[in-house]
Amino acid sequence: MEIGKASKTALGVAIRRAAHQLMDQPPVLEDPIALQLIGSAYPRHMERASHRVARDFRAFMAVRSRYVEDKLAEAVQQGVRQYVVLGAGLDTFAYRNRFPSLRVFEVDFPATQEWKKQMLARALIAVPAGLTFVPLDFEHHTLAEGLRDAGFNTREPAFFGWLGVIPYLTQQAFRATLDAIGQLPAGSGVGFDYAITPERLSQEGRIAFAALAARVAAAGEPFRLFFTPEEMDSELRRAGFHRTEQLDSEQLNEAYFKDRQDGLRLSSVGLGMLTAAWV
Repeated sequence: MEIGKASKTALGVAIRRAAHQLMDQPPVLEDPIALQLIGSAYPRHMERASHRVARDFRAFMAVRSRYVEDKLAEAVQQGVRQYVVLGAGLDTFAYRNRFPSLRVFEVDFPATQEWKKQMLARALIAVPAGLTFVPLDFEHHTLAEGLRDAGFNTREPAFFGWLGVIPYLTQQAFRATLDAIGQLPAGSGVGFDYAITPERLSQEGRIAFAALAARVAAAGEPFRLFFTPEEMDSELRRAGFHRTEQLDSEQLNEAYFKDRQDGLRLSSVGLGMLTAAWV
């Protein structure tokens, strides 16, 4: 993403989450705020996101948020009271948070957060008391500095959601963030998605990847970083995470899309994985 500009891909993700509420019943991720936030401002994009051929991508956008929020719920049951949304974009968890004691920190570039605030105001969505915006210019401040200045308690465990971000990072930036989380107290955790190394994909997968990579590059947000599951497990262990899990499309279908009447499920293309890890 270009510094000083709002994220185009964040809008695309939010539109797909909104379309999921309309097109897929019951929704894998129940998110009425997504529809309220998008409203009627993007009819052409909503129509395209609602099309049958867009179901796979729509399903992945929904299930990755559902997965991370499920892991967050487990963390809250274990006493975690801080949730950090990294690269929050137009994420809506804070506006439908059902945990009264949970503080939510949304971290993103200042321009993206200002754009989001404008969209919230236009949709008449109030900012909840438990939410803290953390506008962070990563060129001048570290994640730890930004969170500390926002009132985050580094002496207590926290859970982090990190969706739709890692493929756009450098390895150095990825490791710096993972290390910062890994240094937090025991019980802390993170949930995220990542892109599979293209060479590991099937021919069908490589074709799909090439098309997607071209679209995000044209939006000024090219893919940079890929992993195999083995490499990701090694990165997590290196950063101090002791318990990890990784789910591919087949496992996600079994967990979240089994026996659906509408046939919604992730395709076998399998461009990405979902991961959770705990300190």
